[in-house]
Amino acid sequence: MFNIINKRIIFFAISLVVILVGAICFAVNGLNTDIDFTGGTAIYVDLGTDYNETAIRDCINPIEGVTVSSVQKTDATGAVVKTTTISTELRAKVTEDLTKAFPGSTILSVDNVSANVGQELWTNAALSICIAALLMLIYITFRFELLSGVSAVLALVHDMLVMIAIYAIFQFPVNTSFIAAILTILGYSINATIVIFDRIRENAKMMKKEAFGNVVDKSIWQSMGRSINTSITTLLTIVMVYILGVPSIKDFALPLIIGIVAGTYSSIFIAGQFWVLLKGKDKKQA
Repeated sequence: MFNIINKRIIFFAISLVVILVGAICFAVNGLNTDIDFTGGTAIYVDLGTDYNETAIRDCINPIEGVTVSSVQKTDATGAVVKTTTISTELRAKVTEDLTKAFPGSTILSVDNVSANVGQELWTNAALSICIAALLMLIYITFRFELLSGVSAVLALVHDMLVMIAIYAIFQFPVNTSFIAAILTILGYSINATIVIFDRIRENAKMMKKEAFGNVVDKSIWQSMGRSINTSITTLLTIVMVYILGVPSIKDFALPLIIGIVAGTYSSIFIAGQFWVLLKGKDKKQA
């Protein structure tokens, strides 16, 4: 078994590359935010038959002043068509063209979403993340020590940055499901980290003469099987949900998949490294 702590540069570099590429893509293209954040019009329609997204886009996009941002399937015949904000006249034109292209379709409702709502969502999400991180820091500090709490929070920041980077790179749509997934991953990732930190605490009592880096390395290897097996079991379920689920479910499952992978990686290869670095014991390793 190789020494994970001594290979920290490799693990940090992998994360840094992903985050930097994501930062570049974010600077160039930004995030592909849904109308939940940018504002727009949501048209809820039952088309009365099976359909594909391209047919709906080809029906609506030719209308001047209207651009379809996304089409979400709600069931076999239902859809939520999200567009730029449109006037009452354009709404009538869109619904008219939809009913012509899909005879038997029914417009269930048409709602405008204000960009102010999106700003409020971002603010509330950021506040929730900060409060959650603070409470986790307090809990882990009480259970272990302050440096371990700081290390765990830094690992959580790593997970969020990786998730945002992947979404910036591949331009996946960012909506309220993405925010919910981030908050879910915070709880999942911290749990995996605490399992390893608990083993570190136990081994530190028995290996008092060992350098802290060696204690952390041994603890990581002892916990790795459990961490990986737990993540694989969870991933199998979420991947099947993503494959078999409707688009609205996939919007939640995709960031969960990314977050679980990032959280497992940070719990095993990142969090412990931060703890060792913060304690300043890495120079005493054997």
